[in-house]
Amino acid sequence: MDFIADYGAFLLKTVTIVGALLILVGVIANMSSRHKSRQDGELTLRSFNDELEDYKDAIEVSIYDEEQLKALHKEREKEEKAKAKAEKKRNKEVQEEPEEESRKRVYVLDFNGDVQASDVDFLRHEITAVLTQARPEDEVVLRLESPGGMVHTYGLAASQLKRIRDRGIHLTICVDEVAASGGYMMACLADRIIAAPFALVGSIGVMAQLPNFSKVLKKYDVDYELYTAGEYKRTVTMFGENTPKAREKFQSDLDQTHVLFKDHIRRFRPALDVDAVANGEVWYGQQALDLKLIDDLGTSDDYLVAACDNSDVFVVRYEYKKSLQEKFGLALQAGFESALTKVLTAVQKQTVSKS
Repeated sequence: MDFIADYGAFLLKTVTIVGALLILVGVIANMSSRHKSRQDGELTLRSFNDELEDYKDAIEVSIYDEEQLKALHKEREKEEKAKAKAEKKRNKEVQEEPEEESRKRVYVLDFNGDVQASDVDFLRHEITAVLTQARPEDEVVLRLESPGGMVHTYGLAASQLKRIRDRGIHLTICVDEVAASGGYMMACLADRIIAAPFALVGSIGVMAQLPNFSKVLKKYDVDYELYTAGEYKRTVTMFGENTPKAREKFQSDLDQTHVLFKDHIRRFRPALDVDAVANGEVWYGQQALDLKLIDDLGTSDDYLVAACDNSDVFVVRYEYKKSLQEKFGLALQAGFESALTKVLTAVQKQTVSKS
């Protein structure tokens, strides 16, 4: 039994070391990809209408027999011919040559926000590409998910969305799960905000927190010296002793940022009583609708499916190409994380069953 226990401990140590190395490889590969030249990126477009038709065809093949499918296709061909005939007749009556009607185009973008709003680098390329072709009658739909983060990066993301509004193109933002703080800073740029009934919206506030190790350093007789030029070059610090004046200045900066945040929202959502909701609180979709934080309830799926009835809907993506080494490193990292999760889950189940 001792041998088995020792072997198990050795195996666990080996797995831990190998796993750590694989994660390190994945992290290095990921960091490398973030610093790649922007020329390594590529833009892709795919038709949401075609995807929807593929879903429809797949279901039909599964639920109808061969005779029913033939009848269904025949009926559709008949409808298409009747539609074309009616259009030709209408053009003849107005003495015009038959022209292909220009359908509205809907361009779908995605933004999955982290603390640093890292997706803004993709968003700026996607918006630039869309604006080369978008017409005033077209629409941009952004599927936004973000709990917020750094002020300056989310400010840049909001500024990218303003480019769409400045061109007179309708901007709809759909929130399925969360658009809080910096996420709502982006959302309020929309001409129309749609949120799922239980999506979290709001958190109009500003937060900053940091640990202070000055007491720990003093305990071990470690001096921390900070040199600055300019009274407020540095206010509160992690390692020095923070003075009341430094704390007061830091709080003043937060308050000023909050004022700018509220002014930003007032500018783009004038019907909203900003002072009533700018306390940092978040609300679910139905509550947000009542408070006029959003305009409608619904999911992005329902909105885009409905748009396909009278529009050509395109999903736009800008991505950076990954080298073979990066793909290998990220695959190893993902594989180990998945295996580790399974092992920990199994251990947890075993522990629960014994108790």
